Amino acid sequence: MKVAIVGASGAVGQEFLRILDERNFPMDELVLFGSERSAGTKYTFRGKEIEVKLLQHNDDFKGVDIAFTSAGAGTSKEFAEDITKYGAVMIDNSSAFRMDNDVPLVVPECNPEDALNRPRGIIANPNCTTIMMVVVLQPLEKISHIKRIHVASYQSASGAGAAAMAELQQQYKEILNGQPVTVKKFPHQLAYNVIPQIDVFQPNGYTKEEMKMYNETQKIMHTDAKCSATCVRVSSLRSHSESVWIETEKPISVEEAQKAIAAAEGCQLVDDPANLVYPMPLETAGHDDVYVGRVRKDISDENGLTLWLSGDQIRKGAALNAVQIAEYLIKVGNVK
Repeated sequence: MKVAIVGASGAVGQEFLRILDERNFPMDELVLFGSERSAGTKYTFRGKEIEVKLLQHNDDFKGVDIAFTSAGAGTSKEFAEDITKYGAVMIDNSSAFRMDNDVPLVVPECNPEDALNRPRGIIANPNCTTIMMVVVLQPLEKISHIKRIHVASYQSASGAGAAAMAELQQQYKEILNGQPVTVKKFPHQLAYNVIPQIDVFQPNGYTKEEMKMYNETQKIMHTDAKCSATCVRVSSLRSHSESVWIETEKPISVEEAQKAIAAAEGCQLVDDPANLVYPMPLETAGHDDVYVGRVRKDISDENGLTLWLSGDQIRKGAALNAVQIAEYLIKVGNVK
């Protein structure tokens, strides 16, 4: 088994290295690729030093079985043919192919079988906020069909990459030292602030991030449920949170919902508000599961439920989900 990581020096690329090691992912060889800026950088993996190779239009992917790509949509589109030409499965973490009809969009807890039908050799990893939400909604969908979803996301600086995390930390230092605040990675100062915009605005007034949640949820869950989202950047460093309202065809009790979530793969129920126990980014960062709390009936809708979730979007929202897709393919013998 030969595995490649494209974008090895980025936040998600580095998380790939950690997760592959932690999960003892079965491989005989690992190759790393990056831009001119990161080419030549060396990383240690399982006691062996690996140098990042420059990503080029050549035959470097010959012999690669699985390629995890996380270098941006433009890079994914440009190099997809090179990566898949010799039969490698490209598991892509960008937005490049998510809504293409001939590319499966996969969350293993929801629709693993979709990964088996990949005519272009590409499997798309969904948007981080979508991944975490559908992992929690899937067990509820099994109880009663979800007709409508409203969600407000509270997305940490890490969703914009390693440099954005560094900028947030830098902003706090600059404010405390009375210095001018550096603003490069976000449209406004994030420190001591929240920004009700993630990605660019679309003609309908929603942002691209918000429309991803609408479209991707339908594709992953094979559902007609409509999702209206407001995505907000908050000044936590790592781990995203979401407040979710759903309307189902028939009522689901709080107890039913809690039981289903607690038993669901990839979910942890942390729901004891009387004792101030609920998921928070500070505690979910660095963990694999999506943590759920504040499950309650929606007092404005007899068929409604509302809940709060929090999870590490660099792990489950990105690298971990991609690795789980690869593990599924290996398990069912469907890598090549």
